[in-house]
Amino acid sequence: MADQQFVMTKKNYDALVAELDNLVKVKRPEIIERIAEARSHGDLSENAEYDAAREEQRSNEGKIAELEYQIKNAVIQGEINDNSYVHLDSVVTVRDEEFGEEEVYTITSVTDVDVMQNKISSESPVGSALMKKKKGDVVTVVCPDGSSYKLKILAIK
Repeated sequence: MADQQFVMTKKNYDALVAELDNLVKVKRPEIIERIAEARSHGDLSENAEYDAAREEQRSNEGKIAELEYQIKNAVIQGEINDNSYVHLDSVVTVRDEEFGEEEVYTITSVTDVDVMQNKISSESPVGSALMKKKKGDVVTVVCPDGSSYKLKILAIK
């Protein structure tokens, strides 16, 4: 089976590399030190500090593996300064055709999604429907459950 590719900007790639570097060079040694300290307290069977440090270590190592995989399979897209169509890093204002509600999305790589800031993946249903479309276009967003709705692109920045 082929590895998944992660299309991203150079900025996204650099952020992943910096996060990985921090996890490996800063956080990993801190966790190892906490584990050693907890071990020094004796009986590990009832040592909550040791259990917590080991769980944090598992979580950190999982994140390291995830970042290494994403970096290894990164496909860097050059910076695009053309606002005539939707691409990675575009800020898109859309209006729901049925309800008339407006929303602003930033189209990002799957590695930079932040729903609290309306940063959506170019691979999400909305993101993929918007990619390469132009201002004034009406796109159909197909939901995972098979339903769909239409969005009109009002602006691209």
